[in-house]
Amino acid sequence: MAKTFQLDVTRDHCPMTFVKTKLELEKLGEGDRLEVLVTEGEPLDNIPASAKEQGFYVEEISHIEGAVHKIIIKKGAEGG
Repeated sequence: MAKTFQLDVTRDHCPMTFVKTKLELEKLGEGDRLEVLVTEGEPLDNIPASAKEQGFYVEEISHIEGAVHKIIIKKGAEGG
């Protein structure tokens, strides 16, 4: 059964935002998801792009409140 994990990098700055995200993504099993809370700017632009480059599927990017957004990244095929 697929699991969902959470990571909050709202207090971190690039490149640590993606370093922490990458470490968590490496732990995912097939079909698992990682929900990453980020702030606007570089993290919001770079984390989805970098995850896609590494073969992950960016399932959703949504605004939470203020400058905080949530990125849901899935390991595995799109929609699968």
